[in-house]
Amino acid sequence: MTKVYIVRHAEAEGNLYRRIHGQYDSLLTEMGMRQLEALRKRFENIHIDAVYSSDLYRARMTASAIYEPKSLPLVTMPELREVSMGIWEDVCWAEVERFMPEQYRFYNTEPHKWCIEGCESFYRLSERIMGAITSLAKKHEGQSIAVVTHGGAIRSMLCNIMGLPPEEICKVYYCDNTAVSLLVYENGKFKIEYMNDNSHLPDELSAFKRQTWWKEKTFTDNTNMYFRPMDLDKRGERYLECYRDSWREAHGDLSGFTDAFLDRAKARSREFPMSVTEAYLGDKPIGVLELNTERDADKGAGCIAFYYIDKEYRGKGLAVQLLGQATSVYRKLGRKTLRLRVAKTNKRAINFYRKHGFKHVATEQGAVCPLLVMEKNIALE
Repeated sequence: MTKVYIVRHAEAEGNLYRRIHGQYDSLLTEMGMRQLEALRKRFENIHIDAVYSSDLYRARMTASAIYEPKSLPLVTMPELREVSMGIWEDVCWAEVERFMPEQYRFYNTEPHKWCIEGCESFYRLSERIMGAITSLAKKHEGQSIAVVTHGGAIRSMLCNIMGLPPEEICKVYYCDNTAVSLLVYENGKFKIEYMNDNSHLPDELSAFKRQTWWKEKTFTDNTNMYFRPMDLDKRGERYLECYRDSWREAHGDLSGFTDAFLDRAKARSREFPMSVTEAYLGDKPIGVLELNTERDADKGAGCIAFYYIDKEYRGKGLAVQLLGQATSVYRKLGRKTLRLRVAKTNKRAINFYRKHGFKHVATEQGAVCPLLVMEKNIALE
């Protein structure tokens, strides 16, 4: 008999930014790093003989909470990766839900019908993950092992073990980050002792405690946003309206503000269309993200020039998706960090950036007041 602990990776960028990360490699979030400590404590008194993980960074980092305290080596296996998402990789979930609704529905509820360019089929995923788990269970007969993998792969695995056809996969919920399932392998068969248990996570560390999409039959999340280049010739007044509001909040009044900011944004947009984008929630534009791709490039950094979300949508966990968009753009340009400047008096913004991993690295004099230069790593270590 072999005990196999199946663990989903800790919260990673795709989970927080609401982007599709199948085999796209990404970092853990600040919350994900805190979840590792809870996972370490869970396995503190559980005997483990070997630890395996997907070779993707988010799985390897999660596995460190198990193998390092036990002084075990980590064995990585590409067979334990998440499903390959093809042309959907690093695309916003809201993008595919809105513009490829049928395939989005297939992916969540009828995965055997899901088929997009470059994707890995549900049957191939199921075959791959079950082959890997079975071979490990046989190899470690009479032992206990931990395997760190991914949400979609785990869902496929549990569906297979439960004997459910693909069209009934909705009976298998997605699992929380670092949730644990215990499988027992005996006489050539797997039995589920328990599944998707996140009892080691306090409420403040559980993504699922603050989300509801995973409970819905269609797995639809109405808080997901998508991005479009901003037509500044047609939407210039909207851009200035947002900039004025942000300036007033940062500085207390409009002293030092100039409409020339729009001309500057137009110039950037002509050079690189993704420099200025609007964030959409459904049909409604609710935010603006402006990137200055030239500033700080010599430092390997991607500069965020303007970061804005409408007042009515603040404090709802939505604004962080703009950070995901900036990360996506700048990773493609080979940048290692994100940089931004924020007024020293803008405490609300400073707290937001600190919460999401930015650190104060310098201070510069701005047009009105001192600016904190804040930086966040986006390179895979």
